Amino acid sequence: MLKSNSYDGGRTEEATVISRGVKIEGKLSCSGSIRLDGEVQGDITSQSTVIVGENGKVNGQINAESITIGGKVTGTVKAKEKVMLESKGNLKGDIITKTLSVDAGAVFNGNTKMGDSGNFSVPTETSKPADTLVK
Repeated sequence: MLKSNSYDGGRTEEATVISRGVKIEGKLSCSGSIRLDGEVQGDITSQSTVIVGENGKVNGQINAESITIGGKVTGTVKAKEKVMLESKGNLKGDIITKTLSVDAGAVFNGNTKMGDSGNFSVPTETSKPADTLVK
């Protein structure tokens, strides 16, 4: 666990780093920030920030204040504030967040719900093409 000094009020924030080559199976929960360059098979929860580095892989749900994806994630991503998909990021799953940022080159396959927090639901009906509506 790393500690970094924060200058807003002299607060110290803890950050957990999962290094490349480390594999975790199970749920990961942290009150501080998490940087993931290894692999997690399971859900991740943080009260702060989760960063999935270029070499990071997650197969599970991520819940955090903000989430940055530079590696590969398979599962639902829920951020209270912001989700950022970097250029080498690959997300296969749904996103629930207030703000979404997608860099050129990022891959996203799933559904998204933006705005105020709430439950995510996948639409059950598909829209009909315009030409089938005209009689």
